[in-house]
Amino acid sequence: MRYPLNLFLACLLALLGTSVTAAPLAMQSSTVSGVTIKATPIAVTGERWSFEIELETHSGDLSDDLVKSASLAADDGAALSPLDWRGDPPGGHHRKGTLEFRAVGPPSAHIELKILRAGEPAPRVFGWQLR
Repeated sequence: MRYPLNLFLACLLALLGTSVTAAPLAMQSSTVSGVTIKATPIAVTGERWSFEIELETHSGDLSDDLVKSASLAADDGAALSPLDWRGDPPGGHHRKGTLEFRAVGPPSAHIELKILRAGEPAPRVFGWQLR
């Protein structure tokens, strides 16, 4: 019985000039060997898609070149390389910035952001359902 109520509410909101929007995509976190990476989709529509990335460690150095070590894949499996990193330069114990990609096309139901760090056997994988 929930479907008719949801349909009714969506129609009512449309008549009132209010749009129904999806919830923001959640931040995901991965910790391996004392290094935490947090990834949050900021924009996954339009010509450029962007993700907020945070790296944190209490020991070691965060010298990752994220433009070279990250990729974005969609349903078809094709991997896109980042266009740009806007944020803290390599080094230190805490880095934060925005990783930008060309939009995935054709429209995809699922995306995966992968970050392969030097010395780690497998990439960190962050996935989101878009629809």
